[in-house]
Amino acid sequence: MSSEPPEAEWAAPEGSWASSAARRRNMQAIRSRDTKPEWLIRRLVHAKGLRYRVSARPLPDLRRTADLVFRPAKVAVFIDGCYWHGCPEHYVPPRTNSGYWSEKVVRNVTRDRDTDQRLLEAGWLVLRFWEHESSVTCADKITEMVRKRRNVSASC
Repeated sequence: MSSEPPEAEWAAPEGSWASSAARRRNMQAIRSRDTKPEWLIRRLVHAKGLRYRVSARPLPDLRRTADLVFRPAKVAVFIDGCYWHGCPEHYVPPRTNSGYWSEKVVRNVTRDRDTDQRLLEAGWLVLRFWEHESSVTCADKITEMVRKRRNVSASC
């Protein structure tokens, strides 16, 4: 027997965005790191001999993390989810609580652009990929750019 109250008696906790207990469980189960697209790309990049930090802050004073961070080369990689980051090909506006979720996606996109700008100003290369892109293509691009940046900094 479940210790949770039936759906009809459920009340959202103070400040909660959840429209139901089931929706709250669903949203809490969504991973913010170690997603399948991230894992596949990391595995391919590692197989190419590159080493990196996972879910790390590229800049210590910037409270945002990149999915892969190559500190010496100053390359930050983000693998963005189509829904959460407003993919132009796959984003579908939500049917329930649409005001909240649409605004959340807009805030995410705004934060992404701000993160890109701050990293660029600090001399970082920002690589962003959508979760639907080919893992092999992403890994090849990451490898190419990291090696290129390492060669440039080694020759200086």
